[in-house]
Amino acid sequence: MSKKVAVIMGSDSDFPVVKAAVEKLKAFGVPYEVHVMSAHRTPDAAADFSKHAAENGFGVIIAAAGMAAHLGGVLAAHTILPVIGIPIKSASFDGMDALLATVQMPPGVPVATVGINAAANAGLLAIQMLALSDTALADKLAAMKQDMAEGVAKKDAAMQEMVNSL
Repeated sequence: MSKKVAVIMGSDSDFPVVKAAVEKLKAFGVPYEVHVMSAHRTPDAAADFSKHAAENGFGVIIAAAGMAAHLGGVLAAHTILPVIGIPIKSASFDGMDALLATVQMPPGVPVATVGINAAANAGLLAIQMLALSDTALADKLAAMKQDMAEGVAKKDAAMQEMVNSL
């Protein structure tokens, strides 16, 4: 059985964005848990979760937070598991504050970071990490890439027909 992915949000208001990561995990049959924990309001709970994540069957942690966005760093500081940060766009600074807070980690505490609100890519990156030791997941990813390539080829063929008919 595949390791689980932890999807941690700083606030339940982040779920409309984070839902795209959960949908990717579900589509690939990857087990997951979703929790709300705050780097600032529940730092002990976040640290405790992260410290015990590997022994609790997790292989990757996804951390979504806006504004100061310290959640990914707090989780990464307490585990050797890979942590993927999703900077969440907020009213302030269009999410650039969250992006910079997530991506600019000190040496020794890496947080892989996707684009602002790019939860689907966070889910896919988690799946790719797990696929390194799970051939069934790797095969599903290869099929997805093939489907994407075929979709682009079909769009190109339709574009060629449209342009040639001008």
